[in-house]
Amino acid sequence: MENVSRPWPALWSLVIGFFMILIDTTIVSVANPRIMEGLDTDINAVIWVTSAYLLAYAVPLLITGRLGDRFGPKRLYLAGLVVFTLASLWCGLSGTVGMLIAARVLQGLGAALMAPQTMAVITRIFPPDGRGAAMGLWGATAGVATLVGPILGGVLVDGLGWEWIFFINVPIGIVGFILAWRFVPSLTTHPHRFDIPGVVLSAVGLFLLVFGIQEGETYDWGTITGPVTVWGLIISGIVVLALFVGWQAANKGEPLLPLGLFRDRNFSLANIGITTVGFAVTAFGLPLIFYYQIVRDMTPTQSALMMAPMALISGGLAPLVGRIIDRVNTRYITSTGLLLMAVALFWNSALMHPDTPVWLFLLPSAVLGFANAGIWAPLSSTATRNLPMRQAGAGAGVYNTTRQIGAVLGSAAIAVLMQARLAAELPAAGAPGGSGGSESASFGGQLPEVLHEGFSTAMGQSIMLPAAVIVLGAAVALFFARPKAVQGWGGQRPAAGQDAEATTR
Repeated sequence: MENVSRPWPALWSLVIGFFMILIDTTIVSVANPRIMEGLDTDINAVIWVTSAYLLAYAVPLLITGRLGDRFGPKRLYLAGLVVFTLASLWCGLSGTVGMLIAARVLQGLGAALMAPQTMAVITRIFPPDGRGAAMGLWGATAGVATLVGPILGGVLVDGLGWEWIFFINVPIGIVGFILAWRFVPSLTTHPHRFDIPGVVLSAVGLFLLVFGIQEGETYDWGTITGPVTVWGLIISGIVVLALFVGWQAANKGEPLLPLGLFRDRNFSLANIGITTVGFAVTAFGLPLIFYYQIVRDMTPTQSALMMAPMALISGGLAPLVGRIIDRVNTRYITSTGLLLMAVALFWNSALMHPDTPVWLFLLPSAVLGFANAGIWAPLSSTATRNLPMRQAGAGAGVYNTTRQIGAVLGSAAIAVLMQARLAAELPAAGAPGGSGGSESASFGGQLPEVLHEGFSTAMGQSIMLPAAVIVLGAAVALFFARPKAVQGWGGQRPAAGQDAEATTR
């Protein structure tokens, strides 16, 4: 263990920046119509305001995690926070959609520098068998941020204008920088020889895969330009990533991704689990918000506030869960939390009819709050418990990457399913013999009342997909190995962290 006398102020300092970068993955969604109007652009361009951020955030995570091991997580975090804050200012000042997209790319790169460092610092300043409460706070931050984004975005857009969803980051970023500079320790760095072929292969492979999945719906899963197709990009990305894994296995020096990390059963299973969570959290909100706004005629702020019970309960309970996960087998808490999430999503699906009393939707929202409290902290604690200290950044990079890939998959899959179910349930909305689903999306808040039942049914059916994926995550969590007390962590031997591969299997 690093010699850190005050780990909690360090953690709180990091949580500010972590909360900010996660909010920016969802806050823009409610501002898209205002951005289109303010910058005089179209829907295809404004979608890239979010896509560019997610792409620039997800692709470098493996590399930035490793950079934290090499140059120190504090340095990387502070550098990323500066980039993110300045990019946020640029976003708010943008006068064209092209400039806004460029600023969002820079913002995503700043987020990619920051995200793995928060988890790596927790791994290094808290002992494995005392890390639960810290991961509880980190997990509460991750869970609440993804839910608060649309609420905060709706309030800011309705009250001040779309620019303020970016301007608000500037004072928060300045405060976060001062606190992190003051309280986050400068941890020991570990010399690494950089795996240049690994860096290139991972970056190219992730870019092709994430871009293909993310933009598949935009190009109708067909041709992008000339011979370049969506499926060509996805398959090429998978091939390049397979070459990356092969190179990591063959590299006799120091690979970018130490495959030995996956010999720990819990690390591997936790990464599968967080992928399903990233998928579901990203996917379920879209059909639900469409239902609230189009069928129930709610404003963006009102529809986002329907998720308030989830945010409040999750934020309140997650730290409490963190205090107990060091003393119990996390498989029970995690699998219960994931099953509760599935129950809440299936419940929402069953309620989605035009005449359902609105207050009933607060009940599954509350269940989702209990579910979130039992998911984020146990999963992250299980993943990091046995990480070798010198590879904390690499492990954190993998974990954050899998979460983001899950989110990208969820975003793409729910868009395809929503379109398919609308086409099936709203045949009268299209031209004679035409595609009702694609036409129905253009009605927005003007969808004729006669079509409300079909639209509600399509949205309810769509939510079943993230519910089913979360059930898979719950099944995976049942195979977590029982945690054991870690011996010698932070002891006299410089390489003690490497002994962590003697894990619970």
